[in-house]
Amino acid sequence: MLDLLVTHATLPDGRTDVSIAVQDGRIVELSAGLQAPAHETLDAAGMLLSPPFVDAHFHLDSVLSYGQPRVNQSGTLLEGIALWGELRPRLTHEALVQRALQYCDWAVARGLLAIRSHVDTSHPDLLPVHALLEVKQRVAPYLDLQLVAFPQDGVLRAPDGLANLRRALDMGVDVVGGIPHFERTGAQGSESVKLLCELAADRAKRVDMHCDESDDPQSRHVETLAFETRRLGLQGRVTGSHLTSMHSMDDYYVSKLIPLMAEAQLGVVANPLINITLQGRHDGYPKRRGMTRVPELMAAGLTVAFGHDCALDPWYAGGSADMLEAAHMGLHVGQMTSQAAMRACFDAVTQNPARLLGLQDYGLAPGCHADFVLLHARSPAEAMRLRAARLAVYRRGQRIASSPAPLATLNLAGRPDGVDFLARID
Repeated sequence: MLDLLVTHATLPDGRTDVSIAVQDGRIVELSAGLQAPAHETLDAAGMLLSPPFVDAHFHLDSVLSYGQPRVNQSGTLLEGIALWGELRPRLTHEALVQRALQYCDWAVARGLLAIRSHVDTSHPDLLPVHALLEVKQRVAPYLDLQLVAFPQDGVLRAPDGLANLRRALDMGVDVVGGIPHFERTGAQGSESVKLLCELAADRAKRVDMHCDESDDPQSRHVETLAFETRRLGLQGRVTGSHLTSMHSMDDYYVSKLIPLMAEAQLGVVANPLINITLQGRHDGYPKRRGMTRVPELMAAGLTVAFGHDCALDPWYAGGSADMLEAAHMGLHVGQMTSQAAMRACFDAVTQNPARLLGLQDYGLAPGCHADFVLLHARSPAEAMRLRAARLAVYRRGQRIASSPAPLATLNLAGRPDGVDFLARID
């Protein structure tokens, strides 16, 4: 007897009336119309069954700290960094852990079961690292948490930047991070990229750098990142996050840059909610959008993901752990409104970030972990349009969260008693 049988599901690739058989926490069969005895049966009733959402770029150490010690009045990236510097001496282990755990609860409820979180290594005693390593252990039964050693103050700019980052890796942090555009000079930024990629190669680590998070078209550290990736044989293991300066670069330079990035098999993470909020702050009109060139990068064959980045912290007063919100914003900012482009935006919060994180046995196929989300929608486009309710969230074949369908009651003469917001266009 099966542990779980899901019937009448619609999949993101368009297949309908699909059944998924689960045994011992894994998908053992996936086919149309399958019927078999099971301890639990879930009738998807034609709704969309998706692999879990994945956030390839987040900051759990700063989450839910909005207003501490004060609010970011200008709304700028640099004031946010300054605010984090003011908050850092006031951090406590207990508060860091509890805020991160609360956000992870939100994530599970949203079907977000894997997060790559950057953790600040600039604190003198690595307090955020200690805290998030504890969180990683505590959430492991229900959420994959991957940590990036992130030198917020600059690995060369801060006196102990490199030593602290090495200590964080020694403690068990998974990925090498960086922030080359925040170093004192462009030359130091390039030097930091080289140094950190060599460190990752020596330790067999992945790389994920905040890179060119700027409106300055001359911020071109992603070029160095792609070069060092190829030189060191790190293809497919390196990600450039943000890359917002690409939105301001001239087309001729980008026509050379994107092929270099493709040759390096560089991963890319755009953060639509934050990029559209923080970039272009000093512009008059016309005002730049700020998000990197997502459609062009996808067309060149690069793996592009959308991250949530922040939630209720010094940089961003919004956020709800909803990756469909990030995809919805990315769709609009990138003007990605064709059917194929909308599907690509959905992939940017599911299978693409899973690939960047190197998640094993992820997806909807026999042999994969039985991790999936039933959405109150019948297609990826509808899921993003509605930011669809998560009717059921499964981890290793066990239901770990659920939400009711969003139904509204009407009291209108001659109209239905209620609506469920699903479109019926004939």
